[in-house]
Amino acid sequence: MRLIALLLAFLLAAPAAAPAFGQGIQQTKGDFEDKFRQLDEVLPDPNVYRNASGAPGHQYWQQQADYVIRAELDEDKRRLEAEGTVRYVNNSPDTLPWIWMQLDQNIFRTDSMAEMTTTFGGPGRRGPRIDAASGGEPARLSLEELRRQQAMADNEYGYDIKRVTLADGTPLSHTIVGTLMRIDLPAPLASGETVEFQIEWAFNIVEENTIFARSGYEHFPDDPRKGGNDIFLFAQWFPRLVAYSDYEGWHNKEFLGRGEFTLEFGDYDVTMTVPDDHVVSATGVLANPGEVLTAAQRQRLESARDADAPVFIVTPEEAAANERTGPTGTKTWRFTAENVRDFAWGSSRKFIWDAQGHRQPGAENELVMAMSFWPKEGGELWRKYSTAAVVHTMKVYSRFSFDYPYPFAQSVNGPVGGMEYPMITFNGPRTTLNEDGTRTYSLSEKVYLIGVVIHEIGHIYFPMTVNSDERQWTWMDEGINSFLDSVAGYEWDPDLPWTRSLPRDLIPYMTSSDQVPIMTQSDSVLNLGPNAYGKPSAAYHILRDTVIGRERFDFALKEYARRWKFKRPTPADFFRTMEEASGTDLDWFWRGWFYTTDHVDISLDAIHRLRLDTENPDIDLKRRRDELLGEPEKVGVRLNREQGVPIWVLENPGVTDFYDENDQFTVTPKDRESYESFLEELEPWERQTLDRALKEDANYYVLSFSNRGGLVMPIILGLTFEDGSTQRMQIPAEIWRRNPKEVSKLLVFPKGKRLASVVVDPNWETADADIENNHYPRRIIESRIEAFKSPEATSRTGRDLMAESQGSN
Repeated sequence: MRLIALLLAFLLAAPAAAPAFGQGIQQTKGDFEDKFRQLDEVLPDPNVYRNASGAPGHQYWQQQADYVIRAELDEDKRRLEAEGTVRYVNNSPDTLPWIWMQLDQNIFRTDSMAEMTTTFGGPGRRGPRIDAASGGEPARLSLEELRRQQAMADNEYGYDIKRVTLADGTPLSHTIVGTLMRIDLPAPLASGETVEFQIEWAFNIVEENTIFARSGYEHFPDDPRKGGNDIFLFAQWFPRLVAYSDYEGWHNKEFLGRGEFTLEFGDYDVTMTVPDDHVVSATGVLANPGEVLTAAQRQRLESARDADAPVFIVTPEEAAANERTGPTGTKTWRFTAENVRDFAWGSSRKFIWDAQGHRQPGAENELVMAMSFWPKEGGELWRKYSTAAVVHTMKVYSRFSFDYPYPFAQSVNGPVGGMEYPMITFNGPRTTLNEDGTRTYSLSEKVYLIGVVIHEIGHIYFPMTVNSDERQWTWMDEGINSFLDSVAGYEWDPDLPWTRSLPRDLIPYMTSSDQVPIMTQSDSVLNLGPNAYGKPSAAYHILRDTVIGRERFDFALKEYARRWKFKRPTPADFFRTMEEASGTDLDWFWRGWFYTTDHVDISLDAIHRLRLDTENPDIDLKRRRDELLGEPEKVGVRLNREQGVPIWVLENPGVTDFYDENDQFTVTPKDRESYESFLEELEPWERQTLDRALKEDANYYVLSFSNRGGLVMPIILGLTFEDGSTQRMQIPAEIWRRNPKEVSKLLVFPKGKRLASVVVDPNWETADADIENNHYPRRIIESRIEAFKSPEATSRTGRDLMAESQGSN
């Protein structure tokens, strides 16, 4: 087990009251916490494969796996039969006695680790969840989960591995371990050598809406064709090489559902035999359009290359005709793809297909075909927005990383709400069919479709090209992608109700008690959405807009993407690159945001205004008199005055003396002599400093802050002055370096600039949890009076069952 895994295990096993690793390291006998301690002690040491700047080392290597696959879809049996040849190149410096393959379909076996360890009522499945037993109430089972249990009992899922042989037919010994398979080689594979082997397999396709998977079929029983129609989405559908890396060796971690994929790049040649009325969308380039498309469809595809708007390749009318009839045979579609880490595809007779060319002048792929495939249920929502969102995504993401690296970018509608693969994505939202036959959609469905297309197409950049390890670190791709999809969303239309990715969106999660550090392994995260998507995105927004600044952040992120394009980065590579390229020490930021569960809550506790003592009695004693007169009148004196109680000295003038005309602040010659002596004793520089201060008569304020959330952050101040002017001031996070719990800061403003009020984080940039303690003076907290009636009792003992039995209301 690597060092970082041990450290994370320590973190997750620590009692709740213990300080999180990397935050609470005690360096003194007191309670000092060094939140700016360097992160190098946590990160793996640089080496010849990954250097200290975060770039690939001069001996960086990665394996290659090429596939030639032939697959056949049996629509009626919901079964896929396939065989393939794998060519594996050992680019590592190591000799490998065996090879490990991923068998992700085995996750659907009833005895799989994922199935056996899914807790009742807990997270871990996509789609509806089991209702958890809580508060002493009886446990409940939802109909969705009951249907899933029945489907698992009625069907045998998982891979049927029929044959594993060398290219010459020699059988290879193999051992299946859950979602993994070890293939023992007849001779160890030395560094630089290549091996070819063949696998024949089959599996029953899950119904996605029943099993809650990342792929599967969706049945439409009400379609006009007898027996209905289907959409098939295929992902994790073939045995894939387990990654072998410099930092872990074989990545043979069981697939449990949350941690997605760790994969090798390679070239693919895939043929799919499907019913002859199906339309297929897949990773790669369609190699045989003349065999599967009509002449009219091929002409439309050609015209779409230079179109200003999406062009139908398969029209709604053609798709409707396919839905009404049945297949007369099969067609074989062939796709080829170079340097991709995975291969996915979709197949259905229901698909409408449109396309539009996107130009990237000077890029390796100067023309990218943006395409969408959807059934009639997608309606105008898909026609208007899907392909347009694909094009918009490429324009935005390329600014932050690199030109889109492949010739196609596709959005396919089906039962999967949102998943990504090289050149192809699965996206879920649809329209609603009304009684009059029209189709409409809500604002939330519009936002969902645009947002999910941006997000999933964005994944073709991260991690389909910047090939991070999703099985361990979901946040490495989901966090960057959520950040960029929010940037793209606000550039699409800032008035749409985008959510989840800005700092202010993450406050409820960051203050909750069920969060874990971002650096937690993917399958151990309780709330994956806010932990791996939202919180990292919020962190990057803060880095870009507040801590580093847009120019340096954008440069650093682009450098990270450029360095690790078609390579496999780790968290250390990302952290080090962002620091090295931006020129900013960010160890405190990574430590706080990614290794702890602290949140932001900076309180402005007090403001003291300082006045300069001039030592001149004619000035200072007058000011002290004015201060005394400004104090509230003594209560007893005020009540006496209001009641007309007589004052003795006013009614008896003969008892007055010197002190009735002069008070304690009366200036005497001795006071003036002392002042002159004070001036004479000053050094020249002291006299010069005092004279300048008297002349400037500046306003001095000491602001006292406390860090109640534990997460150190820059202190952003919104200053309002008595003359109505305002000013924004940002104090770097390093102000907390010697005391992360409380600090004070002196602010000086010129004469005439007196503070009226101050607010911390006035624009909600930093995810500050309690905005009320940000204001000084404290403001009145606005709330509402809500009119409501107490709900009627729902207990059956409280209902008039007698009246109900007689048909009365």
